[in-house]
Amino acid sequence: MHMRHRRGFTLIELLIVVVIIGILAAIAIPKFAATKGKAHFAAMKSDLHNLTTAEEAYFYDHAKYSAVLDSLAFQSSHGDVVTVTQADATGWSATSQNPQSYPHFCALFVGDAAAVVPATQAGVVACQ
Repeated sequence: MHMRHRRGFTLIELLIVVVIIGILAAIAIPKFAATKGKAHFAAMKSDLHNLTTAEEAYFYDHAKYSAVLDSLAFQSSHGDVVTVTQADATGWSATSQNPQSYPHFCALFVGDAAAVVPATQAGVVACQ
């Protein structure tokens, strides 16, 4: 009788590869989640900077700031909730929130508007 040698992987070899892939995935997934949170945080800060540009353009045309985001033609990033808390002829303040970000809350005020915690310096985005 003629014996044929079979080529291929044994069940043990395949199981070892699957276990190694599982270990690598367990290491990579938390790091990916942290990176995603940092991206949301950057988007919140960017939204407040973009809102500054939109408010200044509106002020140039109307000699006052606006609390209505639609009148500013402003669109926030996906998942971010941007709220203008005060707006008048002398200044404005706003907040940005995202539950998937850490920190979850950022604020900014410009001009004579009341500071929103954690913002302490006019024109500088602060987060907590």
